[in-house]
This record gives sequence, C-alpha cells and structure tokens, in this order.
Amino acid sequence: MKLSWFVSSVSAFALTTALALGAGGAAHAEERAPGAERRAAATGYVALGDSYSSGVGAGSYYGESGACKRSAKSYPVLWAAAHTPSSFAFTACSGARTGDVLSGQLGPLNAGTGLVSISVGGNDAGFADTMTTCVFNGDSACLGRIDQARAYISGTLPGQLDKVYSAIKAKAPAAHVVVIGYPRFYRLGGGCIGGLSEKKRSAINAAADHIDTVIAKRAADHGFTYADINTTFAGHELCSGKPWLNSVALPVDESYHPNAAGQSGGYLPVFTSAA
Repeated sequence: MKLSWFVSSVSAFALTTALALGAGGAAHAEERAPGAERRAAATGYVALGDSYSSGVGAGSYYGESGACKRSAKSYPVLWAAAHTPSSFAFTACSGARTGDVLSGQLGPLNAGTGLVSISVGGNDAGFADTMTTCVFNGDSACLGRIDQARAYISGTLPGQLDKVYSAIKAKAPAAHVVVIGYPRFYRLGGGCIGGLSEKKRSAINAAADHIDTVIAKRAADHGFTYADINTTFAGHELCSGKPWLNSVALPVDESYHPNAAGQSGGYLPVFTSAA
C-alpha cells in the first residue's frame, strides 16, 4: 500500500471415504497418483500483493523495482533465501489493489508454482485516505471515514478478493496459497503521548480486525491458508515499547508499514509456519 494503511473436520470425511472405497481404494489411489505427482513437482514460489508484501517500510529496496519498492528485507525474499525454492518470482507492488494483482502480477504463476503468498485488499478499502483523514481531522471525521471503509469491506471487497483468488487457482492449480492479513496498528492504553486519540486508535484497530475477518473467510472458501499476523505483532504495535510498524515517517509512503523487524520478526515466522 502506498501510504496506505493499509492502514482456516476433514477426518470424519476421510474415514467415511476410506470405508466407502473398501477394496476399490487401491485402484482409486492409483488414479489420483498423477495429480499427486504434479503437486509434488510444483516447487516454485511466487509472492503477490501490496506494500505489506513488497516490504515498503523495511528499506533496502531493489532499484529495478521502482515505485513498487520491493525490499531485500521483505518476508518473501527472506523466506526464499532460507528455503531456496526451485524458482522465485517477486511481483508484489506498493499501492496494489486487487485489480492491479489481476492485471499485472499473475504472469509468473503456472503449473510449476508450488507456493503463493499474497496480501491485498487494504488499498481497495481506501485506508490511505482513511489514515490521512484520521491524522489531519477530528474524531468524528475519522470515525465517519472508517465507517465508509468498513462498508466497502463488507459489501464490495469479498467479490474483489474472489476474483483474485479464483485467478490464482486457475493459473497455479497445484499451489499452496497463503493469504496474509494485516496487523492491528496500535497498542491501546500504550505509551503514546499525543498523536491520534484513543478513540481513533480503537476504531482503526477494529477496522483492521474487520478486513482480516473478511479476508480469512474468502481465503478459506477458496481452500487457501490464512495467516494471522497479529499472533506475532502482539506487543509490537505502535504505542508499544518496541513497535514493528512505522508511525508517520519520511518518506511518507513508509508510514504505517512494517519496518525491517516487522518483516523478519512478524511476517516471516507466520508465513514460514503457514507455508
């Protein structure tokens, strides 16, 4: 996101199926083997999404990535360096919306893609404008803009996510897809002096939880894995002792984005566990 804020039982079914197969199970297993082999052969990794995946806020940007600001300290690069996939394509881009992912990021996906990561949706919901409104205006204007964003998240974003997730599945049918959410920005009752009011901070956190809930549901409905980033960011929000997020920063597009510690300590372990 560009100054953007942005701002999961099959055992009974398996048992029933196994019992129903009976003596025919071996034959059906043989029929499934080619598909299993294709999945095993799919080992490439493709990192899609917005600035939370490109690594805006972490520094060390690749010059050739231009305004996409892909960072050598982002979790996709760190994971690829540690796990050496057969191929690695990094197309996540600062400011990307769902339509941008569809039109410009899916090229590397193919039958050999075994792993995909993606974070997207915050820019669609307008959290850049939301955060700007909250920083420069009073509580009423801030909460009103957050309500608008939440209405979009509930009413329009699910369909937009469906388009992206369906396209990923169509282009990379063997891939394990990890959908990563967004962190809460603030530790409520924390050590911030000045800045946004506690009412604004609470509403912003609630909006983050709202978009994560919607993203998690759409991911699950497509058979994808949802990774909850708040499991590692807890205690490292803004207004905590060691925040893994930038507050208002220069360059301004790095504001409200994970810093290098957020990418390595927050995103990387969650993605590694989900992958």
